Amino acid sequence: MRYDIEMTDTFGGEANYCWVRRATIEAPATATSQMLVRRAKRALGITGRHKICDFGDLIRLDFINSCICIFITPTYGA
Repeated sequence: MRYDIEMTDTFGGEANYCWVRRATIEAPATATSQMLVRRAKRALGITGRHKICDFGDLIRLDFINSCICIFITPTYGA
């Protein structure tokens, strides 16, 4: 299964999209959130501590002491 990754800046805790870095990763359909997070961070070349919000079809990472967030969403249909 493919997943779209978007990393962007935040303003007031909300995604700002002043700049965006995108990537696509592949993982099994049974992949855990933890596996997806590791692969997404590796694909974007980013390290650091983060808080995670898993909404089922969307995972959001907010990095501690940084104005950056990452969205992980499955790619449907393509």
